[in-house]
Amino acid sequence: MATTSVASVAYGYQEMRTLTRKYSVTALIIAGSFHLAAMGAYYGLQKLMEEDEPVYSVRIMKYSDLGPPPSITNSQTAPAVSVEAPTAKPTVGTPVPVPDAEINPEQTIATQQEMASTAPIGEGDGTGGPVEIEQDVKIEEDGPPPDFVPVEKQPQPLPGNAPPPVYPEIARRAGVEGTVWVKIWVDKEGNPKKAQVLKSDAELFNQPAIDAAMRWKFTPAIMNNGPVSVWVSIPFKFKLNAGR
Repeated sequence: MATTSVASVAYGYQEMRTLTRKYSVTALIIAGSFHLAAMGAYYGLQKLMEEDEPVYSVRIMKYSDLGPPPSITNSQTAPAVSVEAPTAKPTVGTPVPVPDAEINPEQTIATQQEMASTAPIGEGDGTGGPVEIEQDVKIEEDGPPPDFVPVEKQPQPLPGNAPPPVYPEIARRAGVEGTVWVKIWVDKEGNPKKAQVLKSDAELFNQPAIDAAMRWKFTPAIMNNGPVSVWVSIPFKFKLNAGR
C-alpha cells in the first residue's frame, strides 16, 4: 500500500514539470510575438506618417540661350490726368492797366519806413476829422492772491491815507466798543481791491471797518525787487472818546 502512494506522487510531479516546461516555452513565444507585432506596428506608423522631402531641380542655361531683354523705350507711360481749369480768374491782387494820360508823374510810392512813421489812425467822431484816443494802459490783476505769499517787504499804510472808521451813532449811544479784524487785498500799486471781515466783536462795526479799509493806501509788497499783491490783516478799533 505504501509503494502505490509513492509511485502516484512521483508520477504527478514528473507530469507537472513536463507541462510547466511546455507551456512556459509556449507562453514566451506568444509574448515575444505580441511584442514584435506591437513594435512593428509602431515603427510602421511612424514610417507612414513621415513626409517626403521636397525635391528641388536646378536647370543650368547658357547666356546664349536667354532671350533679348525687354525694351525700355516702349514702356507704358502713366496715363495723363486732366485738370479742370478754374471757372473764373481771381481778381484780387491782379494789376489793372491804366492809360498813360491818367498817371501823375510826381506820384511816388511810400516806403515801409515812411508808412511806419505816419500818425496812428484814430476813431472818427462823425464830423470827418480824426480823433486820437490816448489813455493809460494798466495791467489787470489776474485774481486775488493766495492767503500766504512770501514777500521781502510787507505793505505799509501811507501817512495821511489811512482814515479812521466812522463810529456808528447807534453804537455810540449804546456805549458799545469793540475791534474788527479786516483782511485786505492790496494790489501791486498799493490800492485795496477787496476787504473781508475775519473777526468782529460786534456786527455794528463790520461795514464801517470795511468802508474805512477800502479808503486806505499802502506801499506795495516787494518780492524779488518787484511789487506783488498780497493779503494783509488790519485791526480797526472802535473806542469811545478815542481815535482808531
